[in-house]
Amino acid sequence: MIHSIIESISRSIYTEFGDAYSICMEAKKQGLKKPCFFISCINPTDRLFLNRRYFRRNPFCIQYFPADSLRGNEECMETAERLFVCLEYLDVGGDWVMGTKMKYEVVDGILHFFVNYDMFVYRTAETVPVMEEVSSETSVKG
Repeated sequence: MIHSIIESISRSIYTEFGDAYSICMEAKKQGLKKPCFFISCINPTDRLFLNRRYFRRNPFCIQYFPADSLRGNEECMETAERLFVCLEYLDVGGDWVMGTKMKYEVVDGILHFFVNYDMFVYRTAETVPVMEEVSSETSVKG
């Protein structure tokens, strides 16, 4: 499920920003091509709600590394405004999911954009084959 959300975030960012920006889902220590986005899920939770219905909190952090370090803060704030719009709704597996708790901060010239995609999920019951026939014999002494 989380991978599907990350793919949807990636598609939405690509649609908004185009080919000039690279989108990473795995951390790269070297060779980072700027400008780029890095998408990660931070501390997801799963809580039983009712019967087989579970409530999942999926908080994400989208980091943006600007191309120009001289006007990095300005570029980060412009990017954040565009992210507010393009990440408001996502199509995840044919269902629309709304992004909530959106906020951002710029730390050391890098944009950290936070958004939650919380949803209910249903788990199907495991089907166990039933026994067809049972026979037993008993004997009593006496």
